[in-house]
Amino acid sequence: MLQIPGPTNVPDRVLRAMDFPTIDHRGEEFFRLAKKCLSGIKDIFKTESHVIIYPASGTGAWEAALVNTLSAGDTVLMVETGHFASLWVKLAKRLGINAELIETNWRRGADAEKIAERLSQDHTDEIKAVCIVHNETSTGAMSDILKVRKCIDDVGHNALLMVDTISSLASSDFCHDDWGVDVTVSGSQKGLMLPPGLSFNAVSKKALGASEGANLPRSYWDWGEHIESNSNGAFPYTPATNLLFGLNEAILMLKEEGLDKVFLRHKRHAEATRLAVQTWGLEVLCENKDDFSNTLTAVLLPDGHDADTFRAVVLDNFNMSLGNGLSRLAGKVFRIGHLGDFNDLMLVATLGGIEMGLSKSSVPHQVGGTQAAMQFLKQNS
Repeated sequence: MLQIPGPTNVPDRVLRAMDFPTIDHRGEEFFRLAKKCLSGIKDIFKTESHVIIYPASGTGAWEAALVNTLSAGDTVLMVETGHFASLWVKLAKRLGINAELIETNWRRGADAEKIAERLSQDHTDEIKAVCIVHNETSTGAMSDILKVRKCIDDVGHNALLMVDTISSLASSDFCHDDWGVDVTVSGSQKGLMLPPGLSFNAVSKKALGASEGANLPRSYWDWGEHIESNSNGAFPYTPATNLLFGLNEAILMLKEEGLDKVFLRHKRHAEATRLAVQTWGLEVLCENKDDFSNTLTAVLLPDGHDADTFRAVVLDNFNMSLGNGLSRLAGKVFRIGHLGDFNDLMLVATLGGIEMGLSKSSVPHQVGGTQAAMQFLKQNS
């Protein structure tokens, strides 16, 4: 049982779609497939603008977002909501970008008021972009992107808004156009129910305009080449053909269920999971209920109990993988993934394995968390 917060379980229907002979990526059959993917993925991002698909991990999409819009020495404002936000900062600095950081205790989402306060001090628009992780995979805290957008607008700043949706896209509501996002970054291996290997940039007209004056080196990541090639269903280099077969199928599955129902399903499973944690007497890492993630829950273990030792007990006894704590959270938390191709029975099995693992590991807890979650699921079916 793979219950980490990604890569997630790949449904059989998507696996079967990828189990297909490789086709000519410069032929009409491929062009038809690519056009379906490029059109369908716009609906998932809720955008009318371009979505560029790369054969890469989410880190590649981060780099693409930065090199297409910024120049050497530019300043960006980032919020350290957790491990992955910190990695984005590190990447920006390696590219020669000045990454200014708003620090947090890693237990909440981005504070829009603090972003507005900093931008209001920037009277010459030195800050070229604000970069936010929508759903911080290391902590289980989600940021209010619409509120961030409003704060940027209220202070009249011209910064681009870039958002990482790697662990939220297709699992929690996200509206690239309506929320005024300029570059949305995402990956294939979580809510899109695919293996790792595809990443995405959804780009606004303002971001495309910025790319015309940006001078950071770019070749593989260049938006212009992609947009030109994609107009005919082609790619500027060899695409990940079979992953695109899977992407097309995943988009069909999401549309068949209905995105609103997908989001409600994830919200329900998240609430049931947090209820189980509360019943066990353990602590959810995210402190603010308004910031709770719908796709994963990070759980603090009591002092004196190592989360990695607990995870090993669960893996050895029940063949179930839980997410580990990353960087400053190493050994302190375990993470429960409840996203993607996921249903009530899978959640009950996951929570049951955790509850039995708590007993086998002699972690102090109250029994009944799994039962409480089951009752919640029955009452909110």
